[in-house]
Amino acid sequence: MHVEINEVSSTVRAIDGDAPLSPQAMQRIVEAVLRALKSGNDHEAKAAAERRVTGGVSAERDEES
Repeated sequence: MHVEINEVSSTVRAIDGDAPLSPQAMQRIVEAVLRALKSGNDHEAKAAAERRVTGGVSAERDEES
């Protein structure tokens, strides 16, 4: 495969990886994580409820046979 690059331009910024986050940034991260956890928990609860209903209908159907 032939690749031709005429010009490459890039900007690199160094940051301190150990620098603490601002309280506002930390709050936004915490809120995003809590929303994601709640969404996952809500989904799992709904799926479990649907499995219970489906399982009950299936059991009733098997009993009628």
